[in-house]
Amino acid sequence: MADVSKLKRRTLGAPPPPTEASTNLAQPEVVQEPPPPAPLHLVAEASGYHRRDGRSMRRSNRVVQFATRVTPEFDERIRSIAEREELLIVEVLERALDAYEKLASAQTAAS
Repeated sequence: MADVSKLKRRTLGAPPPPTEASTNLAQPEVVQEPPPPAPLHLVAEASGYHRRDGRSMRRSNRVVQFATRVTPEFDERIRSIAEREELLIVEVLERALDAYEKLASAQTAAS
C-alpha cells in the first residue's frame, strides 16, 4: 500500500474579502461578434484548389471503407470528373479500375 503520510497537505487559506473581488459581474454583458469569414469561393480561388462536399451526393450502400492519401491535384481531378458525370467518387474509381483491367487484359492477349 502506498504511504501517503509524507505528502504535504495544502490549504487554500481564507477567501479574499468581498471588497477585493472583481466587479465584472456587475458590468453589462457585451457580445463581440467575430469578423465574418472570407467567402469560400474567394478562399478557393486564392488557393487554386476547391474541395467539393461529397455529403450532398447520394448514398451508395457500399460498406467497406477504402481510405488513401492523394495529392490535391488528383483529388481535384477525381472530384471534377465525378461532378461533371454526376457520379460518386467511388464510381469514378470503379470505372477507372474496369478500364485499367480491360486494357491490361487486351495487352496480355496481344502479347
